Amino acid sequence: MRARQESPLVEVVAGYATGAQGAGVAYARLSGEGRQNILRVAFRVSAPRECRERAAGYAALTAIVRALWKRGIRAARLIVGDEEFAQEIATGRCVDERLAIPYVRLRCAMNSLATFDVQAGSADDLTQRAKAEAALNVAA
Repeated sequence: MRARQESPLVEVVAGYATGAQGAGVAYARLSGEGRQNILRVAFRVSAPRECRERAAGYAALTAIVRALWKRGIRAARLIVGDEEFAQEIATGRCVDERLAIPYVRLRCAMNSLATFDVQAGSADDLTQRAKAEAALNVAA
């Protein structure tokens, strides 16, 4: 009988942005077991202008979590730069009905992990990097 090994927790700081056409880019700083890597993933958003920023957050985090899964990461602490958004993801309260599907996609992706947590923290450097790239229309 083989003992099951617990997945090490990886801290994932996420920053993201979208361009005018809905093409987005997300950067994630992965830290764990004494190592640190930067992950870049592309995503696309099609949402009404009033909720596009929040839809971009859901799409970006969904893309990041799926990339973590592909890399064999099963335990993650996601850190986003917006306290309100972190609470919305963690609790499911106050989700705009127009964002129900993006929210469910994110939660399904997160539920594929053995453990996960969402917190607010500083992601300014990664967000600025994503904004610069999206502004140059090279995101996608």
